[in-house]
Amino acid sequence: MFEFPEKLYLPVEKWIDVVMDWVLVNTVVFFDAIGGALLKTLIIMDRLLLWIPWPVVLILVAVAAWRTMGKWWHGAIMAGLIFAVGILGFWDHAMTTLAIVFASVIVSLLIGFPLGILMARSDRFQTLFRPVLDGMQTMPSFVYLIPAMMLFGLGKVPAVFATVIYAVPPIIRLTDVGIRGVPESVVEAAKSFGASDRQLLFDVQLPLAFPSIMVGVNQTTMMALAMVVIASMIGARGLGLEVLKAINRIEIGHGFTAGISIVFLAIVIDRITNAFATKQQKHLSL
Repeated sequence: MFEFPEKLYLPVEKWIDVVMDWVLVNTVVFFDAIGGALLKTLIIMDRLLLWIPWPVVLILVAVAAWRTMGKWWHGAIMAGLIFAVGILGFWDHAMTTLAIVFASVIVSLLIGFPLGILMARSDRFQTLFRPVLDGMQTMPSFVYLIPAMMLFGLGKVPAVFATVIYAVPPIIRLTDVGIRGVPESVVEAAKSFGASDRQLLFDVQLPLAFPSIMVGVNQTTMMALAMVVIASMIGARGLGLEVLKAINRIEIGHGFTAGISIVFLAIVIDRITNAFATKQQKHLSL
């Protein structure tokens, strides 16, 4: 009476396992090609970030923060946070982490931007795809590591794959929201002047939705950065691996300094991208 009847049990986990077995057998060449290309990209980005002299990185961060946030001392503070990562002894690890984050964000944008546009232009697709986004955002992030490992093994590539699944929903949602938020009067005015659907999208809707899209980029980047510690469990190097090592060895000091380095990176990325989005919003409202 109080126990759930076993006859109503659905073997969903077995069905998923069957599907994954089929995918592994029939798509191995496809995923090997994707993994190889992504690994080469990651290696290039990692080497590039490590090749750039650290003073140049600080100058670039300071200039970017100054130009977007508006005050010279904002640039000094943001550069100081990156400098603090180096003082703590995690410069190389931070660059490796940024390479994974940047690669994940780029892939997320390539996937999420077109899907967001499609959602904005099709009510039916939006209705069907919303539950998928809800599931992607509420599913425990550890679950993404399982298919990533099965398809790509261990290392940076599965870390990027899992990070993309976790981080892509914000850019999809906010692209959709931004395009749908364009005033109907503006859309009607563009149509009355003979704008085609392509011109309406690229010359009217996307420019006006750009601040919302930039907020999506900001949120996607922050979620990708939040995933680095979890991704270290399947072989991703960088600051996440240092936190994982500290947990395994119960090294409080090492874990705290690695964790605070992630926080510093998050603050810098968040402030710069958010300030850029705000600046664009003010520019459009003039």
